[in-house]
Amino acid sequence: MTSPRAIAAALIALLATIATAADRDSRPNIVFMLADDQGWNGLSVAMHPEIAASRSEIFQTPNLEKLAAEGTRFSNAYAPAPVCSPTRISLQTGKSPARLHWTKAAPPESGHPLLEPQLVKQIADGEATIGELLHQAGYATAHYGKWHIAGGGPGRHGYDEHDGDTGNEQASQFTDPNPVDIFGMADRAQAFMAKNSQAGKPFFIQLSWNALHASENALKATLAKYERLTGGSGDKRTSTAAITEDLDTGVGRVLDAIDRLGLVGTTYVIYTSDNGSGGGRRGGLSGGKGSVWEGGVRVPLIVRGPGVAANSWCHVPVVGYDLFPTFCEWAKVPKTTLPADIEGGSIAPLLAHDGQGEVQRPREELVFHFPHYQTGNTPHSAIRVGDLKLLKFYEDDTVKLFDLAKDIGERDDLASRMPAEATRLRQRLEKYLADVHAQLPTVNPRYDANAPTAQPPARGGGGKRGAKRGGKEERG
Repeated sequence: MTSPRAIAAALIALLATIATAADRDSRPNIVFMLADDQGWNGLSVAMHPEIAASRSEIFQTPNLEKLAAEGTRFSNAYAPAPVCSPTRISLQTGKSPARLHWTKAAPPESGHPLLEPQLVKQIADGEATIGELLHQAGYATAHYGKWHIAGGGPGRHGYDEHDGDTGNEQASQFTDPNPVDIFGMADRAQAFMAKNSQAGKPFFIQLSWNALHASENALKATLAKYERLTGGSGDKRTSTAAITEDLDTGVGRVLDAIDRLGLVGTTYVIYTSDNGSGGGRRGGLSGGKGSVWEGGVRVPLIVRGPGVAANSWCHVPVVGYDLFPTFCEWAKVPKTTLPADIEGGSIAPLLAHDGQGEVQRPREELVFHFPHYQTGNTPHSAIRVGDLKLLKFYEDDTVKLFDLAKDIGERDDLASRMPAEATRLRQRLEKYLADVHAQLPTVNPRYDANAPTAQPPARGGGGKRGAKRGGKEERG
């Protein structure tokens, strides 16, 4: 029996074949850039017009400032997960990590009251990726940099050109003058754009930057610059600032190539990150990587392209898996050929209407599911509906409720003052997790509360960045 995926692929290929050359040529190019571990406030670009802590006081990213001035910034953008590979498979498939049963990158921790779910960390051949759909629709496709979701690598999942089945090891292999392969990736992207532009073929490129990993590999000159600015040599903050600027330089090279090739008016450029990295300055976000507090999942998102208003803002909540249907809409992939269980909704209407409107998803709520221990956090999940966000903690079955419009730092718990809303959102969260058959933590029958390693759960903003609790810090 022919599978639904095979039928959809055949239909897309047929539609691409019978489309006129003019139709194909009129479709826009898409350049999607994904940074690694770059927080909401990790740029010199403010990600909220009224929140000073939404930009860095140290990092300098002039090319991303230019991109923001030419496009739309999303102040309420989220990564699908607070860690690496779950976000990456979510972006490829348009589905949430909870539905995909891939919610963590690091190995499970032991010695806790709850047992973490067991995960299969490999993208299945049966998943229809964005690379496959766009390739079948007639796009040239490329994936450069960090893949980190196995399954044989990008070449088995719709990408014509790629760097292979890569992971975090990719970053450490490249040093000055090509730190973490930033400039090599930019050069390969430029060559791919030039080749397909000359051939008159629309292209999709995903640049999964290795940065901010292996920040110590930054250009020596950039490291020296930030050592002077921060007054520290060998300091993690110094090297992170340096690799951030080197990454911005790589972004600038890609933008310059788009300009030189005359593709600015026909190319969408999207820049975001795979997870948050903490709150940073006073008045910023709570939590960090490995938590679904805002600091772990809220990320920068900037979009430039045809019909996108310059220096504009969108305050509508969006999530990474919204990009899947967005790219398909731009590429004129029929909605009827998209997988039936994708969870994202296109943000193209927001971009076409100066950031106004709403995203049409199968469900209104945004759910972030992290049933794991990491960086001082215990298993927990969160749901956002409107401006209200509820977090549920599985060790003690408690909840916290916040109004993000008034309290983006998640410091004023409203659960006891708004019990009806807390109950409503809790029930909605639990229904969603049940509907997608999400994996949950289970009681650890061997847990000894009196053991020396036993510690109380973290609650104050999701724990401290880099804290360890019975296991290694996640390196995704």
